[in-house]
Amino acid sequence: MEEPKHPVRTVDRALEIVEIIQERDGAGVSEIAECVDIGKSAVHNHLNTLVNRGYLVKDGDEYQVGLSFLGLGAYARNRTAIYQTARPEVENLAEETGELANLLVEKSGRGIYLYQARGENAVDLDTYAGKQVYLHCTALGKAILAFRPRDEVAEILDTHGLPEMTRQTITDRDTLFEELDRIRKQQYAIDDEERLAGLCCVSAPITDRADRSIGAISVACPVHRISENRLHDELPADVLGVANVIELEHNYS
Repeated sequence: MEEPKHPVRTVDRALEIVEIIQERDGAGVSEIAECVDIGKSAVHNHLNTLVNRGYLVKDGDEYQVGLSFLGLGAYARNRTAIYQTARPEVENLAEETGELANLLVEKSGRGIYLYQARGENAVDLDTYAGKQVYLHCTALGKAILAFRPRDEVAEILDTHGLPEMTRQTITDRDTLFEELDRIRKQQYAIDDEERLAGLCCVSAPITDRADRSIGAISVACPVHRISENRLHDELPADVLGVANVIELEHNYS
């Protein structure tokens, strides 16, 4: 992502404060001041302004993200063409598999969940619409990276690295590129406890007419109740079929 030539420091600081509060699921003035390295008085002024506009709410001594962001997020999501096309198919995928189905897109080298649908046996996770994740440790992210040029993937890794999320996370660049080559050949990706211990995901990319990924869909389920056949045969067939339907509608309708 290109850096602005003349960044507005006040705006940048306010957004940094909001992100800190979101990451920590609430924070007080002193905690925020330590993170942004400015005085408590300046932090307090930022917080009061954001509370006044409804973008933050104060709960005791802590501040939380406010509902004003919900309208902006919903508006942005509804303007994303792939969301409109993929949503009903993701819902069908969840219903057919009985699991948690997901839609993810890439923005500035991170994955952003656009939508989730729950089947009757769906597991409860830490994910939600709008949550950002690293791409290298999820089936969704790897499916997206596998259908991007190598130099673009390298730039993403230069920016965000390969942090270890679990003992299964791929943290070596050469190993990841080998994995991406394999995913491109087989057309689907598997996350075998690479982001969360005890969780498996199977994903397929959604590509445009130039075979470049514009998103990915997945099915997530606990390791303890998935067989090898379902992990490597049934679920890949399910996500590939749905991805194909989304691609046809998105690219040719």
